[in-house]
Amino acid sequence: MVRWRSGTVTAVRRQWRGAIELEVTLPDGAAVRALAYPALVGTPEPGDRVLLNVGALLMGLGTGGYALVVALPDRLPADPPDALDNRDGGHLVKARYTPLQPILLGADEEASPHRAALVDADDLAGLPVVTADLHSALPAIVAGIRADASRVRIAYLMTDGGALPAWFSRTLAALDGELAGTVTVGQAFGGDLEATNLHGGLLAARHVLHADIAIVAQGPGNLGTGTRWGFSGVAVGEAVNAVTALGGRPVGSLRISGADARDRHRGVSHHSLTAYGRVALTPADLVVPNGLEPALAAEVEESLAPLTRRHRVIRVDTDGLDAALRAAPVTLSTMGRGLDADHAYFLAAAAAGRHAVTLVG
Repeated sequence: MVRWRSGTVTAVRRQWRGAIELEVTLPDGAAVRALAYPALVGTPEPGDRVLLNVGALLMGLGTGGYALVVALPDRLPADPPDALDNRDGGHLVKARYTPLQPILLGADEEASPHRAALVDADDLAGLPVVTADLHSALPAIVAGIRADASRVRIAYLMTDGGALPAWFSRTLAALDGELAGTVTVGQAFGGDLEATNLHGGLLAARHVLHADIAIVAQGPGNLGTGTRWGFSGVAVGEAVNAVTALGGRPVGSLRISGADARDRHRGVSHHSLTAYGRVALTPADLVVPNGLEPALAAEVEESLAPLTRRHRVIRVDTDGLDAALRAAPVTLSTMGRGLDADHAYFLAAAAAGRHAVTLVG
């Protein structure tokens, strides 16, 4: 449940799109690192009293290890211009029935300027869509796309398996010039466009952002219990089904690692094997990069053999991808491991991006 604290802002540390990192001093004198989303709570300043949720901080979570600002009780922000008395405002409620539920304008709502483009939209017209388990794959997929295609339009669809606010992602802030836009789907919010579900988000990517390639992955953070089915990345398989249902071309970015200490994530992670092998009911292109270390390559080959009854395993040349990954505007990291520490993981994601380019119509 929620672990509450109150404190006083003593410093503003850094800011990125949609988020402000703070230093907050608690009544006992302890200083904590806190994060505020101005669109939800207003803009904190030194001296402000803040109410905090410190649960993730006390758990020592690597991704979500902040105290989160819940309110500035002595200086509440004004109502937004699209408050409920404004008939032109949106009525999508996300993070529903939680204390910080935002009310947003959906891309396909009647008041949206994009309504006409989406009201009868029903087809992705062959749009290549790369599906990935972890948010950390996003910049590597983008690097793989950009290695061969500098001008294609890339849309990112952020699903709600990890962070709900898109503003939490420093990766998204750093990729700002690389993406045609972000669509937040399901309970996720804060993107350039809001969608009720992944199907609507894919159509918005195609018909509003005019994407040549789309990428689907959850926000930062990954919920997992160490069991076959207890992980939020199972939604990757559902994304494959959605892409196919709408006439797109699903491309699976496999979670491959030779460095993860956990047996279930070495070679091809059980996350990928379960999502593509059990949940995805329609074929996808599953991309394997050439040039993996021989023992790892053999392990990957063996793991994927049962999936070839449904999916197409595509082997992709990796010349130039290492340089593209090193030139990425984001410091690459997954589970605390950087590019050199888990090279196969990032190379596999970049190879999926490279393959998607070959499918652009």
